[in-house]
Amino acid sequence: MAKPLTDHDKRKQISVRGLAGVENVADLKTNFNRHLHFTLVKDRNVATKRDYYFALANTVRDHLVGRWIRTQQHYYEKDPKRVYYISLEFYMGRTLQNTMVNLALENACDEATYQLGLDMEELQDIEEDAGLGNGGLGRLAACFLDSMATLGLAAYGYGIRYEFGIFNQKIVNGWQVEEADDWLRYGNPWEKARPEYMRPVHFYGRVEHTDEGVKWVDTQVVLALPYDTPVPGYRNNIVNTMRLWSAKAPCDFNLKDFNVGGYIQAVLDRNLAENISRVLYPNDNFFEGKELRLKQEYFVVAATLQDIIRRFKASKFGSTEFVAIQLNDTHPALAIPEMMRILVDVEKLLWDQAWDIVVHTCAYTNHTVLPEALERWPVDLFHNLLPRHLEIIYEINRRHLERIGKLYPGDMDRLRRMSLIEEGNVKKINMAHLCIVGSHAVNGVALMCNMNIVPPWPCLTSYIVYSSLSVTFLSFLWSSIATPVVFHSLSVFDTCPESFQAAPGYHTAKMIIRLITAIGDIVNNDPIVGDRLKVIFLENYRVTLAEKIIPASDLSEQISTAGTEASGTGNMKFMLNGALTIGTMDGANVEMAEEAGEENLFIFGMRVPDVEAMDKKGYDAMSYYNRIPELKQAMDQISGGFFSPNQADLFKDLVSMLMHHDRFKVFADYEDYIKCQDKVSALYKNPKEWTKKVIHNIAGSGKFSSDRTISQYAREIWDMEPSLEKIAAPDDPR
Repeated sequence: MAKPLTDHDKRKQISVRGLAGVENVADLKTNFNRHLHFTLVKDRNVATKRDYYFALANTVRDHLVGRWIRTQQHYYEKDPKRVYYISLEFYMGRTLQNTMVNLALENACDEATYQLGLDMEELQDIEEDAGLGNGGLGRLAACFLDSMATLGLAAYGYGIRYEFGIFNQKIVNGWQVEEADDWLRYGNPWEKARPEYMRPVHFYGRVEHTDEGVKWVDTQVVLALPYDTPVPGYRNNIVNTMRLWSAKAPCDFNLKDFNVGGYIQAVLDRNLAENISRVLYPNDNFFEGKELRLKQEYFVVAATLQDIIRRFKASKFGSTEFVAIQLNDTHPALAIPEMMRILVDVEKLLWDQAWDIVVHTCAYTNHTVLPEALERWPVDLFHNLLPRHLEIIYEINRRHLERIGKLYPGDMDRLRRMSLIEEGNVKKINMAHLCIVGSHAVNGVALMCNMNIVPPWPCLTSYIVYSSLSVTFLSFLWSSIATPVVFHSLSVFDTCPESFQAAPGYHTAKMIIRLITAIGDIVNNDPIVGDRLKVIFLENYRVTLAEKIIPASDLSEQISTAGTEASGTGNMKFMLNGALTIGTMDGANVEMAEEAGEENLFIFGMRVPDVEAMDKKGYDAMSYYNRIPELKQAMDQISGGFFSPNQADLFKDLVSMLMHHDRFKVFADYEDYIKCQDKVSALYKNPKEWTKKVIHNIAGSGKFSSDRTISQYAREIWDMEPSLEKIAAPDDPR
């Protein structure tokens, strides 16, 4: 048994820890000044706050690099099973604070910057968000990378290094205006280019079938240049890698063309190739069948698989059982035919051998089954852009339907439903079907029966935003809105932020935003209501804004029609941060109610069986409109120009959609929603009872940790075991 510590021993330990802290702060200050001078070539006389941010970021990055290298050495020596997470989106947000927390450097950096006469929070606010995602899909991918590192999994994230991420949203005269997100304009201190691992990606061309095999020839080549970003685990010295690909044109210009102008045109044509990684498509819940998008999807898959195979061939064990590939939604679905192309055409495996490897390697996460969101690519587009892959998909489908035909003889309707190829005026490839057929595991982001997205517009009432909680958030609000607004210190902050941005081509969502701002103009300036109720629209919702809104919120609105929400991740974050939820029994709300108790959420509206029954009976919006006076008044005010006096018919189409084409049946839930909001208001007047529900929610939120989710992925899908083992720090002699 260890001898108990004396008071003298305890004081000695405290002194040693304090000394180590002082030494760490001193080292940080030294390295900060070194980077300011030698990396940024500045001194304190001319340095800007942005220079100080970069000096701090590079100082923190120094603490990452040794751990990063040691982690990769550890993986090389142990050769564990590796998981490759392929996603078209990684919504990382800012890196500095996350890195300091994971490396236990936050307090020391705070003290070091203070001693240097700088403000840590000001420096953190200078960092650009890495907005390489639209919302839940990309943010989930970012959280998963963090958890894979924390759980000691040998994992790699693969995506695209978009030059322009999710657009910046501005509200001008009540309308959304999009601005380009030039997040790389000042450089990115966290990434490292790896030109030695550049890979060719082919497009177009034709297919030759010869006695020696199949060849894809006369292609156009684009180079994929990787940029690596470290992903640290939580205080375990493990640092994994996110590798993002940037498109580069090959430098094979023929100089003899210079005299006839061909050289200059060739240089200009480089932009066409490099457009592949230029911009993130600004929507993750609506399918746009653009050739550029298909190029992006194949680009990331082709480059990534080459990288995976390179690493696999260098491994010690050389077994495909040591490789797992996770497809985040259908965007990376082309990994399946691309791997078949490599294994059959290049590596010369038999079809059945190759298919067995593909299926046992790939797993698929589904995010939606809404028709407008599902990827269905025209066969003609495939034939032009990826002719060999079209042949492979047809062969996959032939064998797939042959199996189905044997299981269900004569069931032609089933064959039609389950085919990878959808017949019609335009033949299309169903990418979700391709993923399901080509994967050994399929999971949804929440409940498989509820795998749709939030409706394209929410119940309008949900956007009523009351005053805030804390002085800090009040200060932030005051600095973020153009028109000064007086907030009451005791009112509830009620928010539904996840639909605050509309994709540029999403007309209905843009009109909803315009309606919100129009309502705000009327409500906030009303002589009677204006002092009691405020409608505030915070523009440019993103990770860093969510970090401010979510902890300050009292009530979280999660009001998708039952059976239409994929999962929702924002609702879980609100729950963990002490907001209560008013919502339908849909998506993650179902699991939240299971964990915290339905009595500790404000659940309203139809359940899935109710919606199904209404679908059979038929939904009549006009019956609700005619029966509920306040609903009728609200719709008449919106359509009649009460909120748009200078353009009376501005919102007529929006109201017409609600009345005649609303497949989300919003009016059917209206009365129950209002009653539920009355319960919210009544409970908020009783702080003790409100706080009890808050505590139940926070206590029940543990299940929604991405660490728990990734542990389940590892065991049930990837056949890997998470590890809490720590790797020795770089300064540890072990």
